[in-house]
Amino acid sequence: MNFALRIALAGCTALALAGCNEVDPDADRPETSREFPRAHRPVSNFGGNSVGPEMKRDERGEAQLVMDLADIDQGTTVADIGAGEGYYTVRLAERVGRKGRVLAQDIDRDALRRLGTRVERERLDNVSINLGNEDDPRLPESSFDRVFMIHMYHEIIEPYSFLWRLRPALREGGQVIVVDVDRPPQEHGMPPALLFCEMRSVGYRLVEFIRKPEIRGYYAQFELEGDRPAAAEIVPCKPQPTKVAGINTRDN
Repeated sequence: MNFALRIALAGCTALALAGCNEVDPDADRPETSREFPRAHRPVSNFGGNSVGPEMKRDERGEAQLVMDLADIDQGTTVADIGAGEGYYTVRLAERVGRKGRVLAQDIDRDALRRLGTRVERERLDNVSINLGNEDDPRLPESSFDRVFMIHMYHEIIEPYSFLWRLRPALREGGQVIVVDVDRPPQEHGMPPALLFCEMRSVGYRLVEFIRKPEIRGYYAQFELEGDRPAAAEIVPCKPQPTKVAGINTRDN
């Protein structure tokens, strides 16, 4: 074998080995999310944000305020995503009454078991429980007037696929309610400008934004706008300043 041929074969072998050692840039993501853009932001540790015991939250009037702002009434159907121990679930169940329904969803099986025990103990016949996925809330289609995501949006690791799969669950005129804290995601919060961008990229329009001390953060309300985009059409958001400009806000 001549020298030139040996060099050529060695080069081919090196290229082949390099190809074998290539790392899939999406290997750390769920397979069901890889057609969607990656979120260009950190994500807080799951369950790391403590918003205080239920009694303290009730003393501030948190749940009552949020339900009032969201127009929750008798007969409303609500999905409580990231329900956890059920602070909002049980209060929503009382507010919507026998003609309404509450679906409590979480990805934590242990939390759902504890919540199931609480639902049985308190005889909440209008509550059902559903196990979600990190990139899919797994909600039935055309079922909800309101979807609550309270102090949990910053934990969503795949916001574009999650929000994309959430859209069909809303009834006509349905809205998504987000309560979070204005601080970086890695500090268990979500800058409002970044939240607005991620929601808008999947076809949600902001209709109200309010900062309230009772909820230890802000309240944002969204509705659907236009058709659901194809996954390839979604443009990911870049990290943005926390200052909110160009929208109607209320602070008090």
